[in-house]
Amino acid sequence: MNRNNIYILEDRGLLYISGDDAKEFLQNIITNNIENVSDDRSCFSALLTPQGKYLYDFIIIKHKSGYFLDCEKKIIENLNEQLILYKLRSKVEILNLSNEFVVANLTKEKFLELENSKDEMGFTIKFREDPILLDPRSDKLGARLVINLEKLYLSIKKLGLKVSDVNEYYNYSHELGIAQIDTNNLQDKIFGIECNFEELNGIDFRKGCYVGQENTARIKLKDKLNKRLLAIKVLDGEINSNEITSENQNLGKLLINNKNPFALLKLENKKFNFDADLRCGDAKIKALKPNWL
Repeated sequence: MNRNNIYILEDRGLLYISGDDAKEFLQNIITNNIENVSDDRSCFSALLTPQGKYLYDFIIIKHKSGYFLDCEKKIIENLNEQLILYKLRSKVEILNLSNEFVVANLTKEKFLELENSKDEMGFTIKFREDPILLDPRSDKLGARLVINLEKLYLSIKKLGLKVSDVNEYYNYSHELGIAQIDTNNLQDKIFGIECNFEELNGIDFRKGCYVGQENTARIKLKDKLNKRLLAIKVLDGEINSNEITSENQNLGKLLINNKNPFALLKLENKKFNFDADLRCGDAKIKALKPNWL
């Protein structure tokens, strides 16, 4: 991606969690450690079912006296309702600020030109009082700017950036093996640890209890991870089935079927054969090997 490009991620939404109990509230339910989130450090995290299955993932950014949760906009109301269920009597306020704030993506190279920036995933600085952070999942994804919509285009001008086709960003994310679109299709179908959250810095195995912690820790400690969510590329033909096969052997299932598809694929001896000839219905496909695997 061109260093002077910026991508406006209109499909992202923002919840704002604040109140006296906000930190403790999040710490008790999310997969990562909220203690590591500060004015200069953001993190990637998730909310799981009690059985450890995927529900939602988000980036957590400290802002003023609370926390932004940067998540896919189409699931934001459901995430809000889920958080309210866990709120009980906690002194917490949850606001949907998706109509007031927007998320934009810029390159790592541009981020490192900014004053006080560091080449560390999750490192967060302020630009005109708005947080910019190097993506905590992979620095190859660049940096994220969370900004009031009214200030967006003036900040873009001050940064000397050009608004570019957001599909470039999501195609690149797909190549990196990081799913961000239609993640609702993963809900309750895949364990959080199978979503590669450990490799994407989304799970802290030392923090203690959270929702879904028991099964997540068991899979990790007993070395039971035998499936992974991997990006799929269509080489020829049309996908008209969810079943993925190789030499008549079932290897997995397509879970996200859009222009950047993802599938849950079986591992053999903790590895996957990325050279295997795969079929998905009438399509010839291949699994893309992410750089972090």
